[in-house]
Amino acid sequence: MAGKKFAFHHLLLIAAIVTFVSLMLGYLLRFNPGGQVCPDFPTCYGQLAIPGGAAARLEMAHRLISALGGLLTLAAGVWAVQRRAIRMVQGMLAGASLLNLAQLAVGAGLVFSAQPVLLSAAHLAAALLILGLVTAATVISFYKASGIDLGLIFHSPFARLALASAGSVFVLMVSGMLVSRLDAATACGGFPLCQGGLPQSGLGWLALVHRLVTLVSGGLVAALVSRAWRAAYNRTVLLPAATGVGVLFAGQALIGALKIGRNFPAELVGLHAAITAGIWVMLVVLVSAAGLSRLTAQEEWGAISALRPAGRQRLGAFFKLNKPIIVALLLVTTYAGMVVGGKQIPSLDLTVWTLLGGALAAGGASALNQYIDRRIDGAMQRTANRPLPAGILTPAEALAYGLGACLAAFFVLAGFVNLLAALLSFAGMVYYVLIYSIWLKHLTVQNIVIGGGAGAIPPLVGWAAVTGSLDIPAFFLFALVFMWTPPHFWALALVRAKDYARAGVPMLPVVRGEKETRMQIF
Repeated sequence: MAGKKFAFHHLLLIAAIVTFVSLMLGYLLRFNPGGQVCPDFPTCYGQLAIPGGAAARLEMAHRLISALGGLLTLAAGVWAVQRRAIRMVQGMLAGASLLNLAQLAVGAGLVFSAQPVLLSAAHLAAALLILGLVTAATVISFYKASGIDLGLIFHSPFARLALASAGSVFVLMVSGMLVSRLDAATACGGFPLCQGGLPQSGLGWLALVHRLVTLVSGGLVAALVSRAWRAAYNRTVLLPAATGVGVLFAGQALIGALKIGRNFPAELVGLHAAITAGIWVMLVVLVSAAGLSRLTAQEEWGAISALRPAGRQRLGAFFKLNKPIIVALLLVTTYAGMVVGGKQIPSLDLTVWTLLGGALAAGGASALNQYIDRRIDGAMQRTANRPLPAGILTPAEALAYGLGACLAAFFVLAGFVNLLAALLSFAGMVYYVLIYSIWLKHLTVQNIVIGGGAGAIPPLVGWAAVTGSLDIPAFFLFALVFMWTPPHFWALALVRAKDYARAGVPMLPVVRGEKETRMQIF
């Protein structure tokens, strides 16, 4: 199965992605509704054509994407039966398909019901379960396709803790929907109790219970992250997944608070919906991977501490993961973009938040780059002493730190600067990690020419931070750094040509020779 160009687990992955997008759009529509925009179902004003108005188009996009996700899930279920996939996967896909059918009835009810609050909660609950089942089936299928021996189901305490966290977050999301739709928060003023005491109405109790569930969920997620970092999971995929859940949960709390304080701006409402769907997906991935783990309770707390270097050495290694000198250079160009774009020295608070977000983004991307390049780093003299090839940190720790820092950077910039700066920074991280580190670096001699665009994005982030937009002069700043990067890096590659040749990286001096490289630099 794994050797085919398009395998069963690939279809499941596509179905999971489509279902995720559907949930995100539905959550955005139902959590903060502005009235029913399409008065009929499945059409909108009796037409199947794309309607006018952003809200109606969003509603129809949600319906079409939901239908596509349901068809992909059904196709995967049929394929699973025909190919005799794992029975658990067959059952998950059958359950998801049945829930998709139920969603049709609930979706119609939302349109025609005069009081659709409970139906909205049921719609969200079913959508979360569908996405959870499809995602879990995807994880199991990828494990199977990779030849990993599937272990005992929820054998370890960590797996049970992950399952409890997922259940608590599920209740939190559904209760949050009810609190928002019923405006229950107004019946429970004050914090943490209602006017300093117990609620006096059903809506007040709903709001108080939601607060308690939030507290319990936060405690469970914190325990999950703590256990992942302290136990033997620092050598498995569970550590990055747990770290991602923790940062996403904290980010959701931050964006949720800012959303309320700023009177529900559209960009924060949409971001909150995306984070909600992301937390659920990450939790399901964590639960699935932990449930299949073969670690026992004793192995979780095995003598791994004896293998770890001293605390100060580990802290220094995490600091080195950021490539601090490169981060400092990127922050200089970010600040230059702020000054030139604003035509004055920017305010202190905007400078602090922008540079903090930029530092987290650059440092996190550098950590992910070292995780990706850990094998070739060990073959190169220049990089052999980095934390991963030197054995000071595990690959899972570097991946967890990089993922957490990149997510935190996005939340800082989106929450305290603006969404455009956050998206540009995110684009830079994706450019560097996926396009350059994974693809271009080993593909072509033009790797650093094309990949240099990642390092040229910080001036755009700075410009967007102070202006909220991008103008033509901003792209001249981008071009300056973009054109500077290849000759700078080729000079380094000339000195380390043997290193790159040994690691199999097609840098210009390795492929074309020293004379051609010097000419290109000139």
